Amino acid sequence: MMSHMKSYALNPTPLYAQLETQIANSIADGDFPVGSQLPTEDDLITRFGVSRTTVRKVIQNLAARGLVEIRRGVGTFVALPKITQELTELTGFVEDMETLGHAPTARVLDRTVVAADQDVARQLALSVGERVMRIRRIRLANNVAVSLDETYLPLNIGEKIVSHDLEAEPIFALLEQRYGIPLIEAEYRMEAASADPDIASALNIEAGSPIFLIERTSYSVNARPVDYEKLHYRGDLIQFATRLTRRKPVGG
Repeated sequence: MMSHMKSYALNPTPLYAQLETQIANSIADGDFPVGSQLPTEDDLITRFGVSRTTVRKVIQNLAARGLVEIRRGVGTFVALPKITQELTELTGFVEDMETLGHAPTARVLDRTVVAADQDVARQLALSVGERVMRIRRIRLANNVAVSLDETYLPLNIGEKIVSHDLEAEPIFALLEQRYGIPLIEAEYRMEAASADPDIASALNIEAGSPIFLIERTSYSVNARPVDYEKLHYRGDLIQFATRLTRRKPVGG
């Protein structure tokens, strides 16, 4: 863990810069793992013999660098570095995070049979009002909430899926490996949005914070839609990347 401040007095570097460097190094070394809470202001003041002004400047600087996040009324936590997700093939959250070296987990909020509204009915090629299974999960990477996912499945498929432990088994894997429903392709629609209070609470962010809202409809054989999702990703934790090819100009 971080050493005491006895060498600070002989060091010409400003106290806030010394403390900021020490905490940043401790984060990099894993002494403070991603998602863990930093000591309180009072603890840091006592441990390092610095002023409250100095501690607050350090925390603000670390937050500006993206190393920590300040949750008002809760504390300061080690932030997850921004994740770059490649949009090159159809993959699920678990596959994405494992590829990037993160530990994915999930927390199921509810699994409920609901009547399909116009959007859900259109995406799953069903009638408005037809019953579907809705599954709401918080998806975490290294114990940090990254997204709130709403998944809608045709009822005959959804009833099978919810019989499993959805905090341990990915829905994509269940569809393909357990029930023989191959996923061939998907349609993505992405837009910038603001987190409403429910989404903000689930993701431990302030209401109104920027999020990515992704609608993804996955298709099986014969262009059959089998999975429609609304994915709410924290805008401060993820970015998306893809590679585009130039369409050959007509007559070029």
